[in-house]
Amino acid sequence: MTPRKWLLLPSVSLLGAMLIVSAPLYAQSSVLLDTMSSELARASANIGKDTTDARPPYYISYAARDVHSVMIAAEQGALLATNSDHTRSADIIVRVGGPPLDNTHGSHRATALRSVPLPLDDDSRAIARALWRGTNSEYGSALQAYLEVKTETQVRAKEEDTSPDFSNEITSPPTKTPDPLPPSVRVDRDQWNARIRALSAVFRDYPHVYSNYAIFSARDQTGYFVSSEGARIVTPWQLARIVVFASTRADDGMDLFRAQTFEARTPDGLPSQKEMEAAVRNIAASLEALRTAPVTEPFDGPAVLSGRASAVFFHEVLGHRLEGQRQRGDEEGQTFTRDLGKPILPAFISVADDPTVAAFNGTQLSGYYTYDDEGQRAQKVQLIRDGVLKTFLMSRLPIASVSSSNGHGRSQSGHMPNGRQGNLIVSSTKTVPDSQLRQMLIDEAKKQNKPYGLYFDDISSGFAVTTRNAPQAFQVIPLVVYRVYTDGRPDELVRGVSIVGTPQAALNRIVATGDKPEVFNGECGAESGTIPVSAIAPAMLVSEIETQREQQGTTRPPILPPPTATKAGEGN
Repeated sequence: MTPRKWLLLPSVSLLGAMLIVSAPLYAQSSVLLDTMSSELARASANIGKDTTDARPPYYISYAARDVHSVMIAAEQGALLATNSDHTRSADIIVRVGGPPLDNTHGSHRATALRSVPLPLDDDSRAIARALWRGTNSEYGSALQAYLEVKTETQVRAKEEDTSPDFSNEITSPPTKTPDPLPPSVRVDRDQWNARIRALSAVFRDYPHVYSNYAIFSARDQTGYFVSSEGARIVTPWQLARIVVFASTRADDGMDLFRAQTFEARTPDGLPSQKEMEAAVRNIAASLEALRTAPVTEPFDGPAVLSGRASAVFFHEVLGHRLEGQRQRGDEEGQTFTRDLGKPILPAFISVADDPTVAAFNGTQLSGYYTYDDEGQRAQKVQLIRDGVLKTFLMSRLPIASVSSSNGHGRSQSGHMPNGRQGNLIVSSTKTVPDSQLRQMLIDEAKKQNKPYGLYFDDISSGFAVTTRNAPQAFQVIPLVVYRVYTDGRPDELVRGVSIVGTPQAALNRIVATGDKPEVFNGECGAESGTIPVSAIAPAMLVSEIETQREQQGTTRPPILPPPTATKAGEGN
């Protein structure tokens, strides 16, 4: 079973301490691009052609990432770490055989890639040497894997999907003139040290918030991609993010947490300090309330998911099952593989994935990109129109029903690209104001003779199982859930809720949606690594949703009370 996770938090190291005040983070390296191009041309012209059994690669690509990053972390009003980092690496892909059958076939897909560190200096000879060494090593692995693939295809039964292992694409344009890079990001260390300290100091007023931290990160990345097909692409990418995390423990041992992220392209685009401190205070207050909230019982009935909760729901329950590679292979459950042209959602729901959209209603989208990690131009893909399934999210791994990429081949460095989500956008033609959606929830609960319906205000994560060797199910973990009573009692905060179910049943129980789409930015981990993604959806009413109790926990709250709270900047 391979779950796909939606992650709120970035991976952060708290080691080291070096930061240059107001330093620009990055600049484009023409030396790196030119060296990649020349070394790839040399490899393509020579490797594998002077052996007795000549079997040269039919495709080679180099994808380099030049990354400058800054991180500042604080807890309880005091700094934990300040880091700056500069890394360069290249993913080298070598394919042996031909598009119909090559060394990536089936379980051998990862054998096509080798990731190598690159010199940080613009030293052409040193960069070329690193690429040469990695290419030679990867060619040996690819050649061995191809021989194994050929043997396996001769002894195993015919596969269900006999599509090629690589799609033929016309790279348009074959050489992309690099766009002017955005201005280099500058980070004022003193300013952001003070702001992050202040955010984390908010938790000093909440003694039952046992652990917490606030992290500022700024990342400037320039991607370089060259291939033996003639691609030569430069793609800049910037992100500034603040993550605030806090946790507590109820008296019965249940662990509870809340998290909040703020994102923008650059630090200057982040919300004001006043706005962020207010949001942090809301997180802390909600944790205090959750500690004493009743634990919910298993429930099967109507519910409303807020826009953010609905966005995560669609990402997990639907989005992963529309990724192209999940439509082929003996291990995949192929939930919707044979449903092209058929309704899989209510007729008032449409779903697209559009990574070319940089922002939505003023909110920056994490899933924005211009070219995917296989050098294909990003495209808007209409996945579902009026409830009817139209296509899948495609990398250059074809499937029986779709033979070409649609610009969704994505990966973390060190992983083979797969069809992945970018900006998943859910739209509806059956919308009502939120107040009416709430009344519809109460009416539906009464119709089902339920004393209450559920309102899911915030969701942290989830996973979807898409393989055949396990039930085709999903689980989504809410953070803030309310019972909405039919007899007029005030809404009641509850804890310990987990949404479970099967996708086809859950998706067809959507009754109506709200009229205000909301954005959820996060990071998603799957076979091709962890990548930034976004989902946009309105609130939605479902006639039936199933929940179960979360793990209770057995560890009691701290025996020794926390130290006396003090003002930020003062000692204990």
